[in-house]
Amino acid sequence: MDYRPEGCLYRTAENQRYIASAEGLAEAMKKGLILEARAALCDSSHALIVDLPCGEGIIPREEGAVGVREGKTRDIAMISRVNKIVCFKVIELHKDGCKVSAVLSRAAAQEDFISNRMSKLTSGDVIEARVTHLEQFGCFVDIGCGVPSLIPIDAISVSRISHPSDRFRTGQFIKAVVRSTDGGRICLTHKELLGTWEENTACFEAGETVSGIVRSVEEYGVFVELAPNLAGLAELRSDVHPGESVSVYIKAIIPEKMKVKLVIVDVCEECIPCRDFSYFCEDGHISEWDYAPAVSDKSIYTKFD
Repeated sequence: MDYRPEGCLYRTAENQRYIASAEGLAEAMKKGLILEARAALCDSSHALIVDLPCGEGIIPREEGAVGVREGKTRDIAMISRVNKIVCFKVIELHKDGCKVSAVLSRAAAQEDFISNRMSKLTSGDVIEARVTHLEQFGCFVDIGCGVPSLIPIDAISVSRISHPSDRFRTGQFIKAVVRSTDGGRICLTHKELLGTWEENTACFEAGETVSGIVRSVEEYGVFVELAPNLAGLAELRSDVHPGESVSVYIKAIIPEKMKVKLVIVDVCEECIPCRDFSYFCEDGHISEWDYAPAVSDKSIYTKFD
């Protein structure tokens, strides 16, 4: 079974066929398939009412997410799904004439994902994820069937950001690396997929004028991001502020000091929106990652167990 973030199956021909009729739902229930449809509302008992082309589905509160029965998952897990696509397994089906009603379980779909996919993940595995919401401390993502995980803000990129919204947008599909699987929880990192210092600087040359984003203004200069994993230092200017887009002249690229020297040419009127990423690794497994060039005595290193 292809376990993907919630919402990926909904528009597929196979999913639409199964949810279109009582016969399709019965077949999916027999096969134990995971389906998707839109949650129309969350009632006063925190059950989710799901729109089905052939009738109505209900996900009882205790079936809304893994951990609800045990009190480990709060009711916001159901409330926040209203007007969004949810995954589920069909656990009961009733037909009264032309009226079809189905009892569904999102928790069962998540348990299936946890048993057959998540439990097999190891540190260093590269996986797909979908951004669900952003907090000051990090980015929450769906790693499959609505099961959440977190990318801490300091693991998003080498270039420092003030908030995950500087890098991600809700609903965005990204890649991530499994950092650890302690206690049945998946912890993620992202910066290791965005290239080493040498891989990033290979995209630039001294003498070029390129675009960048001001990330911080310090007493000794202005840090300008050229790429998510590459920032350079420009001479101080009083008219620039964090978050602004600038054009910069590249004075020098110095591997030994792992530095890029810049001069700010101009401040742009409009900020650059979040860019899609150019991943240097998108599939498979990473054993270790060394950001710094071999000629530098600096160390930014990740070892995946």
